[in-house]
Amino acid sequence: MSDDNKQLALNEKDLGNAAYKKREFEAALNHYDKAYELDNTNITFLTNKAAVLFEQEKFDQCIKVCEEAIERGRELRCDYKLIARALQRIGNANLKLNNLDEAIKYYSKSLTEHRTPDTLQKLRDTEKLKKEQEKAAYYNPELADRAREEGNALFKAGKWPEAVEQYTEAIKRNDKDVRPYSNRAVCYLKLMAVHEAEKDADRCIELDPTFGKYF
Repeated sequence: MSDDNKQLALNEKDLGNAAYKKREFEAALNHYDKAYELDNTNITFLTNKAAVLFEQEKFDQCIKVCEEAIERGRELRCDYKLIARALQRIGNANLKLNNLDEAIKYYSKSLTEHRTPDTLQKLRDTEKLKKEQEKAAYYNPELADRAREEGNALFKAGKWPEAVEQYTEAIKRNDKDVRPYSNRAVCYLKLMAVHEAEKDADRCIELDPTFGKYF
């Protein structure tokens, strides 16, 4: 690779950066492609191209270009920070596609290459979002009522551990209903689990200040 080609490639990159800032994305892509053709030992040209594709919301293409950058970067033993950047961008693209498991995987991979506060925050935010989505998907008041009623039957039969399981299921299905918390608190008292009973009682008060009538 001649020094002339390397310099020409950097010139193309600068032109690409200027076009990117003006949101002239097709022009930016052309410049980054030319830069990589002139010097395929600099994966920054690929990661910059991936950034353009991300802005164009071409997330699948963005991922492919990042994968190419990572593969080439490994071959060249590039700076781990460049690899981490490409891995993070794959995570970002998967997040946009709502592929949360993949996003979490690639954020984690990025952190193993180079730990940055930004990537760590993205990982935590995505893990939180995944939990929220799973909770929302599980929400079902009708099934919550069914589980609570099963818990009531088990409670009357003196099967308190089994009743706790059903009340817990009811709470997972609908955590805004005070009744399963109240019923589970009573079960915990029967099981001498005072601390757990107190926590459920506190939650009842949060949900309904007139909680005393339920207990």
